[in-house]
Amino acid sequence: MAKLYLIPNVLGDSPWEAVLPAQVQTICKEIRYFIVENIRTARRFLKMLDPGINIDSLTFFELNKFTSEEEKLQFIRPLLEGENTGVISEAGCPGVADPGADIVLLAHRNNIQVAPLVGPSSVLLALMASGFNGQNFTFNGYLPVKPDERKKQIRFLEKKSQAEKQTQIFIETPYRNNQMLADLVRSCAPQTLLCIACNLTSGDEFISTRSVSQWGKNLPDLNKKPAIFLLFSV
Repeated sequence: MAKLYLIPNVLGDSPWEAVLPAQVQTICKEIRYFIVENIRTARRFLKMLDPGINIDSLTFFELNKFTSEEEKLQFIRPLLEGENTGVISEAGCPGVADPGADIVLLAHRNNIQVAPLVGPSSVLLALMASGFNGQNFTFNGYLPVKPDERKKQIRFLEKKSQAEKQTQIFIETPYRNNQMLADLVRSCAPQTLLCIACNLTSGDEFISTRSVSQWGKNLPDLNKKPAIFLLFSV
């Protein structure tokens, strides 16, 4: 029976051997069909895993928010015909804050075996390093873009964290990170704890947990850097 492999990608510019097990390379060498967010970056990733790979012999299906249900059904056809297929995210683990989840659900509905491979998850790495509650947490994805709505959501998450002792995790588009950080400092209570995890697994990785008042005295420049934010109200 064919398997749908969920193939982890690197988060930053570190060598793949530093963050991915050798099994990822072995399995990718045996797969000829891939469902990816971006064909160009997926090809580059596979070439990094195996410089001698014949990229032109592979078939890529591009999955994004514009992909129709009919197209998704075509994507899993190789699986139904007995061909192993891989899902590659742009960064980190497929299916987590990633359109690959749609393909995974479709695979289950068609009795296709799903095989997740071990790899880096920015959500879990940041949670591990934050010092916050790892038994009760929520990943909220992206917060609203409009400033007033974003501040309102930040205050809501802070109250929820305090009431439920729950870690609140969220991300932002890298070029809006500084606005997010400024709104967090303006909107949250001084004693609320905020962890910022930036450039995870890269050589310039930065992870720090401080109170909002402490952050307010020295805001880091997060512009155009992949970052994840964790909030915990004490």
